Amino acid sequence: MDNVLEFLSSTPWWLWVIIILALIAIRDIFQRKHTIIHNFPLVGHLRYWLESIGPEMRQYFVANNREELPFNRIERGWVYASSKKENNYEGFGTDRDIYQHQHIFINNAMMPFRIKEGHPHAIDNTFLPCAKVIGAYNKRKKPYRPASIINVSAMSYGSLSAKAIDSLNKGVAMADAYHNTGEGGLSPYHSNGGDVVFHFGTGYFGVRSKDGGFSMEKMVKLVEDNPFVRAIEVKLSQGAKPGKGGVLPGKKISKEIAEIRGVEVGKDVLSPPTHKAFANVPEMVDFIESIAENTGLPVGIKAAIGKLEQWEELADIMLKTGKGPDFITIDGGEGGTGAAPPSFADHVSLPWVYGFSDIYRLFKAKGLCDRVVFIGSGKLGFPAKAAMAFAMGVDCINVAREAMLSIGCIQAQICHTNRCPTGIATQSKWLQNGIDPTLKSVRLAQYFKTFKKELIEITHAAGYEHPCQFKMSDIEMNVDDHNLSKELDKAYMYNKAPVPFEGMQHLKDCVYLGGKHKST
Repeated sequence: MDNVLEFLSSTPWWLWVIIILALIAIRDIFQRKHTIIHNFPLVGHLRYWLESIGPEMRQYFVANNREELPFNRIERGWVYASSKKENNYEGFGTDRDIYQHQHIFINNAMMPFRIKEGHPHAIDNTFLPCAKVIGAYNKRKKPYRPASIINVSAMSYGSLSAKAIDSLNKGVAMADAYHNTGEGGLSPYHSNGGDVVFHFGTGYFGVRSKDGGFSMEKMVKLVEDNPFVRAIEVKLSQGAKPGKGGVLPGKKISKEIAEIRGVEVGKDVLSPPTHKAFANVPEMVDFIESIAENTGLPVGIKAAIGKLEQWEELADIMLKTGKGPDFITIDGGEGGTGAAPPSFADHVSLPWVYGFSDIYRLFKAKGLCDRVVFIGSGKLGFPAKAAMAFAMGVDCINVAREAMLSIGCIQAQICHTNRCPTGIATQSKWLQNGIDPTLKSVRLAQYFKTFKKELIEITHAAGYEHPCQFKMSDIEMNVDDHNLSKELDKAYMYNKAPVPFEGMQHLKDCVYLGGKHKST
């Protein structure tokens, strides 16, 4: 034994390195899992390591300012600077290719809108509520006018961390926005003063019966116990994976998440692709009306868009019965925070501009636009894109990834691995420790306020008081080489229905206005 110890202690460190590398090389040669490592022992590992850090290398050293997807460096930089109240201007002119396909041009007026003394924008240059009241047409017991036209989209606790949800909810309270819960249920972290839209999907988390179906009893109790819930959204599909269910692994279901979602600890939970509570459009309308009657709240639906036959059926039922959703959230096929197979994320459902224009055109043809509040969700968290969306008929926008960027997301694109380096899209306690909700909530609020301020300025430059006044002809976009640009009405073949608007002061005086303006 002494001889062995003496040999070990007398062997130089560099020889130990050689021995270890030799053993690794021998293992590499005899393994058959990786061809590259077998053919190139030791060196082959370098290839896999470089591949693993490829996204980061391209993001910081290779890609130019306008090249990356889903959000390029300029877009991310604008959100970061806006959320920190830093200089978000750019100098020496735009570096964007303004002749690129689908580039947006906003037609400014010769004489901008003049703000008079005492106007709400002279008092608060970020005051920008929705021009419509959700649930007013259907005479719901508790109509709701969102106090902000930009709000946090559906992102669940479980998908995002507790501290991330905490930060977002505190931030929307400061910005007078609302916070969509996502389909993971209503958590304690959604209860920090912000208006909440309760969202559920096929798993019915938070309002789930023992057999995995929908429980009206739990829905009514949830609304009664949480008066800050201002509306309810039924998810039919989402842009990342429309028509596909999901599995929440048992290892991710903690005691807290199990209680919130109404499931068992440590047991896999299936979210099927279809609802148990209804199987067709008439049954869905009855389901919506039942929830609205029992809770008193406005009820809407969220979907990514593909085939239109069932949407036309919905419109016909609404026209015939006077019933139906109070709001419709259109999600873009560009995908979002939800993880999905590339075949779904890349190919299933239409991009937002195509999907929204199809639905709006259909509803406008049947004279239904005044009944419904249209919410856009699909990379619209930038003032120029929002102006385009309002010109197309949107009444509010929801943002998910842009909101994540404002609280520190670096677009690492590993949300589905539970290894998010910023602690936002992970359940790791260690990684979450880097998030300070007190600071991050201010940044979310500041991003929203900067967004609204700049959108108001664009609106005034176009000669209007509120973005709801934008017309399709106010926005042009590049379409192809032969027709260099077209107004939106010519590109998408419809004209937006006028939104009733009596002035910003009228919105400010509305008894249904949310945020800090909510009536008691």
